[in-house]
Order: sequence, then structure tokens, then C-alpha cells
Amino acid sequence: MSGRSEPTTSALAQPLRPPSPGRAALYLVLLVLGAVTAVAGALVQSAWFPGGLLLALAAEAGLCLGAGRAMGRRGGAVAPAVGWAIAVVLLTASRPEGDFVFAAGTGSYLFLLGGIAVAVMCATLAPVRQPDGGGARLGK
Repeated sequence: MSGRSEPTTSALAQPLRPPSPGRAALYLVLLVLGAVTAVAGALVQSAWFPGGLLLALAAEAGLCLGAGRAMGRRGGAVAPAVGWAIAVVLLTASRPEGDFVFAAGTGSYLFLLGGIAVAVMCATLAPVRQPDGGGARLGK
């Protein structure tokens, strides 16, 4: 052999490992909190139209951004966003009795589309897993 060592690969190139049981439980709690936020937001946005809509979207943004920052990973922001989306999809379906949560109005559509936009923005702004080691620049 030539005495050369094998090149080291980046931590980002390594396969993903499943989360620890504690982290998985925390993701599940965040998913449920996202669903609770969606239900509360669906009720508040129609009760106080302009202010309730802004309050509901701000609550979702605060939950997703706060969870992402607290967990230090993008999954922390994605878990409540997924819970929010699942709850909203279940709330849009009408029941056999004819009951529904969302009326066909501007406020409901703004809540649905605005909530999706907020979830995407929060997941994009969440911290990404970084490799261990010192910072390095190319060409150094």
C-alpha cells in the first residue's frame, strides 16, 4: 500500500440513525401540540376574524420555530407542522350529520393556506444537523 489513509467522509454523508426513545417521545408530544394548535386556531380564526386569524397563525409559527430551535434540528419544526396539517385535514372533512368546522369563506382559506406557508417557512428556518469538528473554509 502507498501509506495513504482512507478519506474521511462528512457526518452529513453518513446514514441517518433512528432517534433515541426520548427524542422520539418528544417528537410525538410536538406532533400532538401541533394538532392541538390547529384545533384551537380553527376555532379562534372564525370567532374573531382578523385578529383571530393572526393569532392562530402566530401560535403555529411560535410553536414550530420554538420547537425547531429547542430541539436544534429541523425535525423539531417539522413534527408540529405535520400534526397541524393532519388535524386541519381531518377538520375539513364534513360529518354525516352535515357539521363542519371550516366555512367556505376568506378567513378559512387564509387560515389553511397561511398555515401551510407558515409551516414551510418555519421548517426552512429551523437549524440543520451540522457535522462535528471545527469550521473550515474551502481552499484553506
